[in-house]
Amino acid sequence: MLVRAFVPAHITAFFVPVFHDDPLKAGSLGAGINLSKGASVFASIETGTLERHIHVAFNGEPVKRENAAITYSVADELVPGDFAGEVEIWQYFDFPNGYGFGNSAGGALGTALSLGYAFGGTWLKAAQTAHKHEVLNRGGLGDVIAQLAGGIEVRVRAGGPGMGVTDNLFFEDYRVLVVPLGRLSTKEVLDGDVVKSIEIEGRKALESLLREPRPEHMMALARGFAEKTGLLSGELLELARELDRVLSNPPSMIMLGRGLFALVRGNELERAKNLLADLNLPYDVAEIYDEKPKVGRWVG
Repeated sequence: MLVRAFVPAHITAFFVPVFHDDPLKAGSLGAGINLSKGASVFASIETGTLERHIHVAFNGEPVKRENAAITYSVADELVPGDFAGEVEIWQYFDFPNGYGFGNSAGGALGTALSLGYAFGGTWLKAAQTAHKHEVLNRGGLGDVIAQLAGGIEVRVRAGGPGMGVTDNLFFEDYRVLVVPLGRLSTKEVLDGDVVKSIEIEGRKALESLLREPRPEHMMALARGFAEKTGLLSGELLELARELDRVLSNPPSMIMLGRGLFALVRGNELERAKNLLADLNLPYDVAEIYDEKPKVGRWVG
């Protein structure tokens, strides 16, 4: 059997980390955007061997357990202990790892959904398993529940699927421009001194967005959050100010990655692309993914 799952990439606009000894009660508050590009996960299940074997590959390259701890942990939990056969999990990502697109959560959730589909289970159990191992392995706090929500989501109560609460903003003809420039370690940021500022500014931003729940307001709040916490600074801040000249909504920093994102429409996109081309900087464009993840038997 070959099963495929698609999980949208997720960009966090602003956030408040919420830690708890119970991983299902840990999570984050905040807001973000799900993209039409993301993680495609294929799970191949074949019986006929004497023992249970699990193998994982990222973008076609096999990875050892220590380099894919979250995926292996999800598979260990969801593949029955008495299963005798080969389970191969291939994860393909549209964006590079560590750049703030929720790849870790996308791979974990895609794996959980594929294995749940193959071996029997529910969406909630699969999503909770993915979230739990994301938290335990310090992969992230709020991406899984955000990716389940789709669209432009707002995390109004922290926690994993079944515990946390999300809402969604209405939006019209926006596309998402991303400028991915480099990696940023979620673990290092969450272990650093900036966490207190993140908590203060993130709660202010969330309260303001709930009073005025519009995508344009979210982008303004995201930019304020990024600057006030000091996460957006230096050359990245200079680039954001360059883009301010050609965009109606302020671009902001991808949380957490060294890059920018913006909501764009109409001829703004061409102006921004021309500016980035002149600066010789990479960029990508995606639609807003306004659905839940997909999973099913692969026959293509």
